[in-house]
Amino acid sequence: MIGVFLGSLFGSLAIGVPIAFALILSGVVLMIVMGTFDSQIVAQNLISGANNFSLMAIPFFILAGELMNAGGISKRIVEFAMSMVGHIRGGLGFVAIIASVLFAGLSGSAVADTAALGAILIPMMVAKGYNINRSTGIICSAGIIAPVIPPSIPMILYGVTAGVSITDLFMGGIIPGIIMATGLIIVWAFLSRKDTSELPPRQSSTEILKAARHAGFALMLPVIIIGGLRGGIFTPTEAAVVAAFYAFFVGFIIYRELKIADLYEVLISSAKTTSVVMFVAAAAMVSAWLITVANVPGEIAGMLGGLIEKPIFLLLLINVLLLFVGLVMDLTPAILIFTPVLLPLVELAGIDPVYFGILMVINLCIGLITPPVGTVLYVGCGVSKISLGQLTKGIWPFLVVHAIVLFSLVFFPEIITVPLSWLE
Repeated sequence: MIGVFLGSLFGSLAIGVPIAFALILSGVVLMIVMGTFDSQIVAQNLISGANNFSLMAIPFFILAGELMNAGGISKRIVEFAMSMVGHIRGGLGFVAIIASVLFAGLSGSAVADTAALGAILIPMMVAKGYNINRSTGIICSAGIIAPVIPPSIPMILYGVTAGVSITDLFMGGIIPGIIMATGLIIVWAFLSRKDTSELPPRQSSTEILKAARHAGFALMLPVIIIGGLRGGIFTPTEAAVVAAFYAFFVGFIIYRELKIADLYEVLISSAKTTSVVMFVAAAAMVSAWLITVANVPGEIAGMLGGLIEKPIFLLLLINVLLLFVGLVMDLTPAILIFTPVLLPLVELAGIDPVYFGILMVINLCIGLITPPVGTVLYVGCGVSKISLGQLTKGIWPFLVVHAIVLFSLVFFPEIITVPLSWLE
C-alpha cells in the first residue's frame, strides 16, 4: 500500500498533474486497489476537508497580509528596523532579518514576506553596493522564519491534520524562530566583516523613537495576536479575523495609505491564494482518510518498528526524509500528505506531537529555499532578476545555519518544550 500510494502520487506529479488533483488521484488508486471505490466517499471527504472552523483562519491571515502591504504597514516596519541597525556594517542585511521577524508576527506566509521585503530592500542593497546574490539569499532565508513564528499558516494546517492545539503550536514556534534569526545574524555579521559598501549615518535616539512611533500600530499587531491567544481571549481563527480588521483599520484610518479603490485587488489576490491552499487542504483529506483505511501508517510502523524505542534516531531519520521531500514538494502539500503518515509512528515512540509539528514545519520551510522546487527561491529570483544558480550560490551559508538549528532542536528538544510549558 505504501508503494501504491507514493507511486501514484509522485507518478502523477512527474507528468505534471497539479498537486490537489494528484492527491485525489492517489486516493482513488488506493480505493481501486482495495476494491472499495465509491465516488461519494471522495466527494464527502473533499467537503469535510474544507469544512473546518480552524481552517477559516487561513483566508483571514492571508487577507491581513495583503492589507498590510497595501496599507503601508510593511514600509514602516522596514523604516523602523533601518533606524536601529541601518548604520552598522552590513546593516541592510540586519534590517532584512529584523524586519522578517517583525513581519513573521503579522502574516505567517514566507512567500508574502519575502516578496514584500525583497521589493523594498533589494533595490536599496544593490544601490549601496551589496552583492546581489548574497543580498537576495539573506532575504529569502529570513523570509522562511514567517511560518515558524506565530501566526503560521502551515502550523494551522498541521494542527488541523494532526488534531493538536494550534495555540500550542503557535506558542512553541516563538523561540525556534528567534534562534533561526539569531543564527542568520551571526553568519551575516561574519560575511559582512569586510564589506565596503556605503554606510548611512547613525540615527539619533530621537529619530529612532520617531520611527518606532510611526511603526507603533504595526508593531502592536503581533502583541495583540499572541496576547489574545495566550490569554484565551480568542481562538486562532478569531485572531485571524482580528488581524484582518486591525490591518484594514490601521491602513485605512491611521496611515491613510489604503484606499477604497485598492480593496478590489487586495480581495482578489487574497481569494486566489486562499482558493489554492484550501483546495489542496480539501484534497489532502481524501488521501489522508484513505491512508488510514489502507493502514499505511501501520505498514511504516512495522518497517521502522526497531526505532520506536530510540526516538532520537527515529526523529533523525524522519528529518532526513523530510529534507529530501522538501527538495521536490512545496510546504503545504508536504504537511498535508506526510502528517497522517508519520504522526502515528511519532506517537508510538512517545514524541510530543506539538514538538514534532514544529520540527516538521521548520524542516519543510528549509525546503522553500532549496532547489529545484523552493518556492521562496523563485520569488527571490523574480524580485532581484537573477538566475536560480546565482541565488543558490548566495544562499548556501544561510541554508547551512537553518539545518544546524533544525538538528539542534532534535538533540535538545527542551529548547521547544521548556518555553512552551511556561507559555501554556
